[in-house]
Amino acid sequence: MDRRRPGRAGAIRPKARPMTSPPRILCLGAMLWDVIGRSAARPVPGADMPGLITRRPGGVALNVALALARQGFAPAMLSAVGRDAAGQALVDEARRQGVETRWLWRGGRLPTDSYIAIEGRDGLVAAIADARALEGAGAAILAPLRDGRLGDAARPWRGTLVLDGNLTAPVLQQIARDPCLSAADLRIVPASPDKAARLQPLLTHPRAVFHLNRAEAEALAGRPFAGAAEAARALAAQGARRVLVTDGARPAADAAAGAPILTGTPPAVAALMVTGAGDCFLAAHLGAEMRGADRARALACALRAASAHISGQATGKDQP
Repeated sequence: MDRRRPGRAGAIRPKARPMTSPPRILCLGAMLWDVIGRSAARPVPGADMPGLITRRPGGVALNVALALARQGFAPAMLSAVGRDAAGQALVDEARRQGVETRWLWRGGRLPTDSYIAIEGRDGLVAAIADARALEGAGAAILAPLRDGRLGDAARPWRGTLVLDGNLTAPVLQQIARDPCLSAADLRIVPASPDKAARLQPLLTHPRAVFHLNRAEAEALAGRPFAGAAEAARALAAQGARRVLVTDGARPAADAAAGAPILTGTPPAVAALMVTGAGDCFLAAHLGAEMRGADRARALACALRAASAHISGQATGKDQP
């Protein structure tokens, strides 16, 4: 029997854990629980209506990460999650579904964030987002990109960063000029029209692609548009490198600097699940382009995926 003590010359040592490669995709922003109430009836203020209430992992950044994981990618989250039971359950579920959570910030005392939405047969009626944990964390969630775990100013992380507008305006302003993100390709989504104006410092970022609905595009541009193509073209004229705009069941558009504008009409479906459709569009579009699809095929793939989500038939495996 070998009785040599660990640490001495010739001793048997445990195998070192293999080094893992940095993630190619980071999703930065909201990670919370979605509580969605749906009713087939047309909602009336003050009415008590029958329907279905579900709880699921949500938040724009996490929705995109989960959709990418279903496509076979290995995204990682940068967000703030509470140390409460709801937060641990959320982290465990995200891991179970293939999302890396090791770089989450969990240093606050606030409860895990949540989102409540009411949907009727005509779509979203109202929603309330409680993002105090994310807002309270501030720039702390960027620490892995600055302290060497994922990168730093001298060796910036390289990959695709999905960024949502649930981050506070000061954090978004920091991201716009942060040297730690100088090598990242940004995919930016506002999260709502009310938060779109926060993204103004990123509008002319040379590595940014914006994913907006028409209402968000109008809020960012500060004026109304007749359709997605007009909105995308106007934001590109304001300095955006590339802009994709959706408009419900109407044609969507992709405007890129130095290239012709593209449009596409989503498949017609009955709307059963509207919350998260834009996140599904972004994830499908990004996944298609990472698999080598050109602009036209990626747009068509994203529109199919969003329509499948809205109809309740999403599989997460739509391919270009």
